[in-house]
Amino acid sequence: MTLFLASANLLKIFGDTDIFGQILTIGLGFFSLVAWTVMFGKYNELKRLRELNLAFEQRLREERSLLELPESLRNKRSIPYADLFADAVEAYWRAAAILKEKGEDNSRARLEHSENAIQRAIARQALRYEASMIFLATIVSGAPFLGLLGTVWGVMESFSAVAEQAGAASIRTLAPGVSAALMTTIAGLVVAIPSMFGYNFLLGKVKQLTTEIENYASSLADRLELESKN
Repeated sequence: MTLFLASANLLKIFGDTDIFGQILTIGLGFFSLVAWTVMFGKYNELKRLRELNLAFEQRLREERSLLELPESLRNKRSIPYADLFADAVEAYWRAAAILKEKGEDNSRARLEHSENAIQRAIARQALRYEASMIFLATIVSGAPFLGLLGTVWGVMESFSAVAEQAGAASIRTLAPGVSAALMTTIAGLVVAIPSMFGYNFLLGKVKQLTTEIENYASSLADRLELESKN
């Protein structure tokens, strides 16, 4: 019953808000919906990528030689670890072919090409992990200010309306306009607070996956170096 009354009161306050405040409130509600969609989507994406990474890493551990693996294993570019592996091996053999044409056989040069390819792949996958995070950060920082803008606008309109009325202003006169104005601040905080917690949680997941892919890259480079000496 209390929740129903509170909802009804909010609807009444929303009805008392001017058109600018209503547009801001509806806009903030839309941003909230989008933010929740992005947060759930990003969480599921990062979870799926981590599972794929761990499965691919386990597959590589079972192989005796990475340089001789079939090309079909390098075509799984949707998996971040597979993308690193493909770039590393392709760069290794590309450098080997170029050196062979020159009549040279320098394992150090092959490994350097491979390591450079790994670093580029890490940067590319890091951008993939961080996709949509800027959007969430923008909502976290921008929503409260949009709410505050609506409140300042609403308070200004309330005082302007009171100034045009005859007689002295009273709390009863000001209260409806001020409460309606404060609604946009509430809306901004309702959008920003969950988005802030979601952003920090997802940022931790992104840092975890970035650290894991860097460790995987180091392990991959070590294995390639050992195999190139055989």
